[in-house]
Amino acid sequence: MAKIVTYNVNGIRSAISKGWIDWLQATGPDVVCLQEIKANPDQIDSSPIQKLGYEMYWYPAQKKGYSGVAVFSKIKPDHVEYGCGIKKYDDEGRVLRLDFKDVSVMSVYMPSGSSGEERQAFKMVWLTDFQKYIDNLKKKRSKLIICGDYNICHKPIDIHNPVSNANSSGFLPEEREWIDNFMKTGFIDTFRHFNKEPHNYTWWSFRANSRAKNLGWRIDYNLISHTLENKLKRAAILPEAKHSDHCPVLLEIDF
Repeated sequence: MAKIVTYNVNGIRSAISKGWIDWLQATGPDVVCLQEIKANPDQIDSSPIQKLGYEMYWYPAQKKGYSGVAVFSKIKPDHVEYGCGIKKYDDEGRVLRLDFKDVSVMSVYMPSGSSGEERQAFKMVWLTDFQKYIDNLKKKRSKLIICGDYNICHKPIDIHNPVSNANSSGFLPEEREWIDNFMKTGFIDTFRHFNKEPHNYTWWSFRANSRAKNLGWRIDYNLISHTLENKLKRAAILPEAKHSDHCPVLLEIDF
């Protein structure tokens, strides 16, 4: 049984200053997929994390203090793949893959389009390119666990106010259609596999006391290949962890 967590930490140094390593020790995941690390490995003291038994794999962005992904793992991977082979995305540190025998675990940080039209256009091109990348990858690696911040709410149940956000980046019809189609190419939304209830979110705006009121969005996912469905044990959102504007999402799977 492996415990896998995805967590957009919105700056790992900031998260560590809020007690993130204590949380990591208490939760004890085998594999932690991080997004928006906003740091290089030499910018933190990694010894407390290594003492917990983690090997650390970093893929920061070229631009300092921006984006970037990492995976901390207690299980030794057979292979680590840095990036997706497309320079404009790899420069932003968006994809990192660890192979464990026939199963691959990925930490993915999908672009946000909320800053304006230019980044929204970049996001839409990314979505097309990412689908192609995964379609190709599946030919070699048919058992994928794609963890990360997708920056898209799938359905109205996944956002606190679907009507007023109908034209917001992250809930646009074309984005929702993309994630719907992406799942239909052979992926299970592990949280929804177990939990069909509303009011389950993974990100809250810092504005208007949104988190205290639970006015959030569910944009962080652990998607798994259909071929792994019979290995699924449990999935949960962990909103009590407060080191970021996101919270972690847990997956327990027997791989």
